Amino acid sequence: MLGAALLAAGLPRAARAQGGDWPARPVQVVVSYATGGLVDVVVRLLAEPVGQALGQPVVVLNRPGGNTNIGPASVLQAPADGYTLLASSTATVFNPVLDRKLGWGRDSFQPVARLAQATNLIVVPASSGIRTLAEFVARARARPGMTTPFTGYGSSQAVSRENFTRLAGIRLLDVPYKGGVGFIPDLLSGQLAVSFSPLNVVLRLVQDGQLVALANTGERRSTLLPEVPTLAEAGFGEATSVSWIGIHAPAGVPAGVPARLVPALHKALQDARLQSRLIALGTEPAFLEGAAFLRFLDQETARAERYVASLPATR
Repeated sequence: MLGAALLAAGLPRAARAQGGDWPARPVQVVVSYATGGLVDVVVRLLAEPVGQALGQPVVVLNRPGGNTNIGPASVLQAPADGYTLLASSTATVFNPVLDRKLGWGRDSFQPVARLAQATNLIVVPASSGIRTLAEFVARARARPGMTTPFTGYGSSQAVSRENFTRLAGIRLLDVPYKGGVGFIPDLLSGQLAVSFSPLNVVLRLVQDGQLVALANTGERRSTLLPEVPTLAEAGFGEATSVSWIGIHAPAGVPAGVPARLVPALHKALQDARLQSRLIALGTEPAFLEGAAFLRFLDQETARAERYVASLPATR
């Protein structure tokens, strides 16, 4: 009888160790970007339905800065109990490869799920007179050093640009910006010649005719701009690149956390209204979990290694 009583008393503790009672309080998701960016908006759209499914609020915390390295570092400073998660992205894989001294890497986190992916557009000011990618390449070859905004090495925009310029045999001059949309006025005025930008950032400007979209860096054409060809269609398939948004937890998180979180995320992404809102942002649901997500991350890591090997030694 005593042994049975002790066993029963031990069950709640064992359940807690496996995260069986998770979540018992609000869950924080750290976003490594400023408020209003694509990662921030997507995570906030999912926060309410996921919180309803879990029975606890999901709170989004913005921790931008440090080339998106502040967010991951802050998550790793919190206990690995499932109450502080990371809104992961392309930079989560690329940044540790770019900087081996970060103090964290891919193994510091446990992948939970990929949620969505988005594409970038190669855009030029309408006043440039350029209307096709071939025209841009011809001008860039004739005028080395055409300007482009630069916000860091780990983004999908930077990866697409580096691969494209190498394949096209052109050289662009990077003009540093802190991120966000601060470069837009200079692009519209023609001070910047070209930009590789998230579709949602430049969509309205393309639709209004202020910018011209020369190519889509994704795997297929966007339903929002179906007339814009992909890089592969233009002969630069190796430069194809999509950005993605996911959820990672600190390594060692209790098994019960992803066991509850993954179905809640999947269910939220199946809602037709939420899917429509994502598509309107220039992104789309792209759910992966388990072994499929791990394979995808393996591919991203290999892509990061190739990208870093192509960068100048003086970066």
